[in-house]
Amino acid sequence: MDAIRGINPGSLPMGSPQQVGSTQQTDFRDFLLRSIREVNSMQQEADRAVERLMLGEEVTPAEVLTAVQKADIAFKLMMQIRNKLIQAYQEIQNIRV
Repeated sequence: MDAIRGINPGSLPMGSPQQVGSTQQTDFRDFLLRSIREVNSMQQEADRAVERLMLGEEVTPAEVLTAVQKADIAFKLMMQIRNKLIQAYQEIQNIRV
């Protein structure tokens, strides 16, 4: 959300529609890939925290719970975004020309 607030009209790419579309498509793709990597790293971090707790290393249950909850919420958000994208794609497919 902060990334969206930081956009001002002067920072938007100017040029022909093909150039702008290409830039936006690349930016959106990069954003999605970056987000997926971030969720993956959160899940791996949560797994490591659970392993450390099970091995008796110095980690508090609160830290483990926080890491697991962060990963869970991020994954659920990613799934909701995926569902909305699929829904939008299906609606576009159903438009009669």
